[in-house]
Amino acid sequence: MRSELIFGALTHVNNRYQLCQLASKATRKLHKPNTRLQDTMNDVLVRFRDSDPAAAALSRIEPASMPQQQRRAA
Repeated sequence: MRSELIFGALTHVNNRYQLCQLASKATRKLHKPNTRLQDTMNDVLVRFRDSDPAAAALSRIEPASMPQQQRRAA
């Protein structure tokens, strides 16, 4: 049942809005044309239950693309 998958995914993501945003992005990327969208979303929620999706999203950001802190002389 999908509610069990959602509650399982909420163990890693404590914000429901963030879970919806991450799940929709992952569903768009993983969806195959001749499959049901519901099955793809269930697969995404199973993956989120097994691992932390927010940590995986942050680890893909390259350090060069993050803003660098400017140092000023005293």
